[in-house]
Amino acid sequence: MDISGFQGNGIESLPQFLTSLAIGLLIGMERERNPSAKAGLRTFALVSLLGTLVALIAEKIDAPWLLVAGLLAVAGMIIASYLNTPTENNDPGTTTVTALLICYLLGIMVWIGFSKLAVMLAIATTTLLYFKPELQGITQRLTRKDLVSVLQFSVLSFVILPILPDQNYGPYGAFNPYQAWLMVVLISGLSLAGYVALRLTGQRYGAPLLGFLGGLVSSTATTLLYAKHSKLNDNMLRLSAVVILIASQVVLIRLMVVSGVVSPAILSQLVPVMGLGLLFGLVATLYNWKRLQNSSELPMPETSNPTEIHAALGFGFLFVVVLFFAAWLSDIAGSGGLYIVAIVSGLTDMDAIALSSLRLFNMDKLSSTQAITSISLAFISNMAFKFGMAASIGGRSLAKHIAVGFLAMTGGVLVGLLTL
Repeated sequence: MDISGFQGNGIESLPQFLTSLAIGLLIGMERERNPSAKAGLRTFALVSLLGTLVALIAEKIDAPWLLVAGLLAVAGMIIASYLNTPTENNDPGTTTVTALLICYLLGIMVWIGFSKLAVMLAIATTTLLYFKPELQGITQRLTRKDLVSVLQFSVLSFVILPILPDQNYGPYGAFNPYQAWLMVVLISGLSLAGYVALRLTGQRYGAPLLGFLGGLVSSTATTLLYAKHSKLNDNMLRLSAVVILIASQVVLIRLMVVSGVVSPAILSQLVPVMGLGLLFGLVATLYNWKRLQNSSELPMPETSNPTEIHAALGFGFLFVVVLFFAAWLSDIAGSGGLYIVAIVSGLTDMDAIALSSLRLFNMDKLSSTQAITSISLAFISNMAFKFGMAASIGGRSLAKHIAVGFLAMTGGVLVGLLTL
């Protein structure tokens, strides 16, 4: 067989394999929780990879019959698993058979010139096979509510987003259905990552991780919860202060991540501003951490599902409204109007004004300095709101413990602005 036309590393096909892997993991996650199912998380993921592998090879060697052969192989494997008695480990053997088929096809890929892609897929397959206990443990710890969150995020990302028009409408071109929903997907994805990680890790890693994951989901909700619990005893007061400080610093990290995704061109100027706030805040947090006896049992942040449709619609609407007012006031009142919107909207929600400023920067309606200033003012406004909430709920003692950290983060951002 002449393979001269097939030479290449096959890396351009990697997105299709990643999509297949995601599909298999999504379906397998649900099946893993069903004790009667003969195939679980790993088997579904491997079979999905197998299907894409067969399709790729069938196309490259012009052998469409391979698609039918692959389907028959999978069907035969599943039928055999229901006819045969499982092993002592309750393993019907479907995973091993699928892995063997994949290994065979990876050998073919090496021959037709897709060596790099074959190595990547081999590593992914081996990872799925090796981490069996961990993968099974994850699926068992996830509740029905958690799975609903994952499915809802899939609907937001892969059902709603692709059908929306990518076109500007209305005054100032403020309403772009696709771009607005893309921001919803971005924020929901970040929040969902923290939400699921929080559910999986629980209290096992103490204040630092709870503060980080709580801040990833919602720093305001985390501040509210730990402000309530800070009155229990002196050690709980210090624990709550550390968690609140860490959650607030995560906002700065989150802003840098979001900016890197939405508007990479502004990142080189934004990072020094946010980075100084993060650095100053870390110093204050470490000071509190050194005085802490980490013995109290930490409550779990009671965060809501970040991917619920009504929450997504609410954020999408807020984003469009803030974007419109930011563009309008910036047009009629200059940067002063934009900064007023940033301070007001930043009180309760950082994401909408941050994304709106980045969007206007991408549309050449704001300079980088204006966009970064509005994001910074929104952050400072949000910090003031959370400090007031923590002080009113947790009392003077909590306010004293977090005041230095909040002032340090705010001061760092202001210093960064002055050097911009």
